Amino acid sequence: MLGRITKQISNDYTVVSNQEEYICKPRGKFRNMHLQPLVGDLVKFDENKKIIEEIEERTTELVRPSIANVDQAFIITSVKHPDFSANLLDKLLVRITYAKVKPIICFTKLDLLNENEQKEINDLMNYYKKIGYKVITNNDLEEIKKLFKNKITVFTGQSGAGKSTLLNKLNKDLNLKTDEISYALGRGKHTTRHVELLNLFDGLVADTPGFSSLDFRGMEKEDIRDCFIEFNSHDCAFSNCMHNREQKCGVKKLVETKEILQSRYDNYLKFIGE
Repeated sequence: MLGRITKQISNDYTVVSNQEEYICKPRGKFRNMHLQPLVGDLVKFDENKKIIEEIEERTTELVRPSIANVDQAFIITSVKHPDFSANLLDKLLVRITYAKVKPIICFTKLDLLNENEQKEINDLMNYYKKIGYKVITNNDLEEIKKLFKNKITVFTGQSGAGKSTLLNKLNKDLNLKTDEISYALGRGKHTTRHVELLNLFDGLVADTPGFSSLDFRGMEKEDIRDCFIEFNSHDCAFSNCMHNREQKCGVKKLVETKEILQSRYDNYLKFIGE
């Protein structure tokens, strides 16, 4: 039978086929192939032996969180408690863009900002919109529901940003566990322990464990550069310009004139330095 993995806990995989759930184990051959079934995978399985036999070819794959065949990723971005991190947001945008998944930036906790902070975040939101990203807030509930239709969506972002809280607002029946922010650490406590796909508004939505760090393993410097989407529409003196030391660099000029956000450029330099 053909089904989709919707949950993994340890070595138990929940596979859904024809609206029935089967708790399956993967065949040992996957270990020898250095291949692990992921939530989101379409798989062929034996419904009697409860064994996953084959994994269908993936369209996309994310590493952190580990999930396959995702169409879009909501980057849940807190502006307060935990404080906004442009570095983490840009890292997530790079990794998600590189994975060929559509990123959607969702800002949370705007009600905690004072007037000056609100203006800064509004300017930031407008910049990300201008360069081509979909930007929403956690109050845009009806719009979010429409975005889920016929898609596999992943929620990701730092711990405590409000991923599970937002899902609970969208559907009170979910009753996903949430927790208080650790003010001593300045970040949230992990409340989601595993990746699970939930049926929500005619789509599948994954609530995933949060995290506060991310790296660029498997990517070249040129890959990172190409995932800064506003850099790609500007001409430089060199066809393969890295936008750091080169003279007559169109991107550097636009940073100077503030057409490209300084924090984006600074993060880019940090990332290729890593």
